Amino acid sequence: MEINGEEVNEIVRYDELKLSPEIMRALEKKGYVQATPVQGGAIPYFMEWRDVIAKAPTGTGKTFAFGIPMVEHIDPREDAVQGLVLAPTRELAIQIEESFLAYGKHLPLRCAVIFGGVGQQPQVDKIKRGLDILVATPGRLLDLQGQGLLDLSRVEIFVLDEADRMLDMGFIHDVRRVLKLLPP
Repeated sequence: MEINGEEVNEIVRYDELKLSPEIMRALEKKGYVQATPVQGGAIPYFMEWRDVIAKAPTGTGKTFAFGIPMVEHIDPREDAVQGLVLAPTRELAIQIEESFLAYGKHLPLRCAVIFGGVGQQPQVDKIKRGLDILVATPGRLLDLQGQGLLDLSRVEIFVLDEADRMLDMGFIHDVRRVLKLLPP
């Protein structure tokens, strides 16, 4: 596993990562004690607001590696989307939202997932109620933003999940369009 080009294999306990009591309570309820190498390597970078490129096999906890710090950085008093995760498929987007809801369950977290292939109205209703974190596929995100239903001007944390797969699937132009919608 690599974090920012360096090999990471060290095992770290979650209680060593300086996580909030609310996150720790959710992790403990799930029985999680030890972070995987990608989590132990990436979470400290994310917690310091640093950019991270993580490369690890499927099932090693990459979603937790970016999700836990994203939830930690969200300010629930803000009335804006602060965290955005772009995923290549609806199935992955749904899994990511479920993860956020699991370890953010003791926090006032407003999270939603949007993807194409289904009616947009339930997704629009969630957006209108307010969000802290949005998980989306590129097409539906751009569609809703183009309709003026989504403001991404206050996103502070952006994750491009499975970037290699997104590029293989031909999403490069959509990713570039999304990046232009985000603050520098």
